[in-house]
Amino acid sequence: MTEDTDKSALDYHRFPKPGKIEISATKPLANQRDLALAYSPGVAEPCKAIATESRMAAELTARSNLVAVVTNGTAVLGLGDIGPLAAKPVMEGKAVLFKKFAGIDVFDLEINEKDPDKLIDIIASLEPTFGGINLEDIRSPECFLVEGKLRKRLKVPVFHDDQHGTAIIVAAAMINALKIVGKDIAKVKLVTTGAGAAGIACLKLLVKLGMKKDNIIAVDHVGVIYKTRRAEQTPHKRMFASNTKLRTLSDVMKDADIFLGLSGPGVLKQEMVRSMADNPIVFALANPIPEILPEEIKAVRDDAIIATGRSDYPNQVNNVLCFPFIFRGALDVVATTINDEMKIAMVHALAAMATEETPETVVAVYGGDELKFGREYLIPKPFDPRLIVKLAPAIAQAAMDSGVATRPIEDMEAYRQHLSQYVFESVILMKPLFEKAKSDPRRLVYAEGEQTKILHSVQSVFDEGLAKPILIGNPDIIENRIKYMGLRLRPGIDIQIVDPSAYMDEMNINFDGISEINTCVATKMVEQGEADAIICGTDGHFHDHLAHVIRELGVNEEYKQAAAVNVLLLKKGAYFICDTAVTLDPTAEQIADNTLLAAKTVQRFGLTPKVALLSFSNEDDSESNQKMIAAMEIIHKQNPELEVQGPIRADAALLKDVRRRVLPYSKLVENANLLIMPNLDAAKIAYDMVKVLGEAVSIGPILVGLNHPVHILTPSSTVRRIVNASAIAVVDAQIKAHESQSLLETI
Repeated sequence: MTEDTDKSALDYHRFPKPGKIEISATKPLANQRDLALAYSPGVAEPCKAIATESRMAAELTARSNLVAVVTNGTAVLGLGDIGPLAAKPVMEGKAVLFKKFAGIDVFDLEINEKDPDKLIDIIASLEPTFGGINLEDIRSPECFLVEGKLRKRLKVPVFHDDQHGTAIIVAAAMINALKIVGKDIAKVKLVTTGAGAAGIACLKLLVKLGMKKDNIIAVDHVGVIYKTRRAEQTPHKRMFASNTKLRTLSDVMKDADIFLGLSGPGVLKQEMVRSMADNPIVFALANPIPEILPEEIKAVRDDAIIATGRSDYPNQVNNVLCFPFIFRGALDVVATTINDEMKIAMVHALAAMATEETPETVVAVYGGDELKFGREYLIPKPFDPRLIVKLAPAIAQAAMDSGVATRPIEDMEAYRQHLSQYVFESVILMKPLFEKAKSDPRRLVYAEGEQTKILHSVQSVFDEGLAKPILIGNPDIIENRIKYMGLRLRPGIDIQIVDPSAYMDEMNINFDGISEINTCVATKMVEQGEADAIICGTDGHFHDHLAHVIRELGVNEEYKQAAAVNVLLLKKGAYFICDTAVTLDPTAEQIADNTLLAAKTVQRFGLTPKVALLSFSNEDDSESNQKMIAAMEIIHKQNPELEVQGPIRADAALLKDVRRRVLPYSKLVENANLLIMPNLDAAKIAYDMVKVLGEAVSIGPILVGLNHPVHILTPSSTVRRIVNASAIAVVDAQIKAHESQSLLETI
């Protein structure tokens, strides 16, 4: 990490308040009655119920959704034995991942105890507090002892993620790799480097899946682990000691089918890869620098299947694919343990996900990239919205089938529907767009380049590698503000600065203000191929900017109009509202076009659009209702597969019980997530009210229907909203370039 990145990491943890987590109440405490129910005297009733029947704790307390992330700080990341206090930022980070991906609450516990027996006693004493225990960063071989004894003593799931999380992801990827090359797991030869907690756990799980111990050769920093070896021979290493006379990694790699690296950088050499069997499988998982880089492998073996632990290469082995979801399933059936059956169920569920046809909504999450089972797609992506819906039920079912579930799920389909809420609560909606933007950054021009919040935003955009920023404004002002604000942006290197005066002679347009001048400069740059996308609107009036953009760049020929979509992220889900900014009183035809444009936006976020054409009544013969009826007829003709209902009241659109009662034959099966308003007044009022009263996170406005990627924000836009809009604009530019290339290829 650079010095600047180090400072950014410290600032991230320091501001706006220290740390990454906090506790929030789930019940109101607004009056005397609430106080009496929450504490004395009302709290006595749940206490008595639990004292009578312990299982009631799952219904009356947060225990069944509470996991302890526990460490003694003896094996932290790549930092080693740094102690429990220094390990706390890592444990808080783990807590955030649990919450974001699976809605699981966490208390992080950093325990100052290295004696494994004492550590076991401390953790065991906490059983009444937690529904599960996630052990983290405890050194080997003590971690085996700690987990083993706790599993025997406790009646809640105990899971050492460093061991089993890694093993599960590796096994899922390995199964699919073997399927691709047509090799039998019982016959392949595997060589592994690294015989710590993760390495041993991987080997144990692969053996349970059918790999033969005799076909496994383990190597550590001493050399090959063989049966008569005395140096550093622990019981767990001895379990995989080979009956071989070979002593070096180079020797045992000859004719190996699989290399599994969980050791350190540069351990595997090209000559060793060259000596492997046909279609070798190379999992080089050391982080951040693998045992051998993928490009080094490809230079000597074009038939290799490769996985790493890094996000910048295909087939990333990432534990976040496992631990949130295995705990989600275990907690939801109040399992007493996480057993082998549940781990194997997770392996097969993950492997199966990669082989299934990827829905269009998931492809949209990754900006249209093909996600097809093969050598570069062995396991799902970390931000695949299907993960929780596919994996947690598999774990829950395995727990029930193996007899460790104390509260079985009766309706698995209803459970899957319930799980979909965590996709939104986890606020991962923007993450795939960020990943897609990073994969191919485009030239993004910021019209109001002198503004301090634009400069703050551009610093984040540059740091995250989302775009190639271009700032329009006076170069001296921008450079002075960069220095004054303490930013690290380097004009001419990290960013390009464009003085609008350089374009003035080309533009014979009357302007009302400097903001419109800069927007026209931005559109001219896009028109001339000097930029790919535009962010503007943080100064001036939205419709002034929009008028210039439409006049200079035009609208999509298919729809012949633009519309604004805003996204609101609430605890209940993600809701898209259209049209919040463009057309004051749209016609039925315009509403139909807006709906089809907005539905594509919903799909780009990886969601299936469920559309409600809203009105004040479900059946009234009003002008508003007639407009929505006509719009729905047009939509059905153009896209008969789209799930849409109109006219419909907002409560019926958002509540299934109300909808069943007042519209029993509604075409809207699930609750709506795309709300199409009858006019701009209704859209903007609804958006503003929900954003404030629902304490929603907002994304947008997202302009759709334009001929080029342009997003016009508002003066109240925050830095985070500008950064989000930047990622969306870059992905729009990528899609535009792809469409243009496809068109050229057909000519």
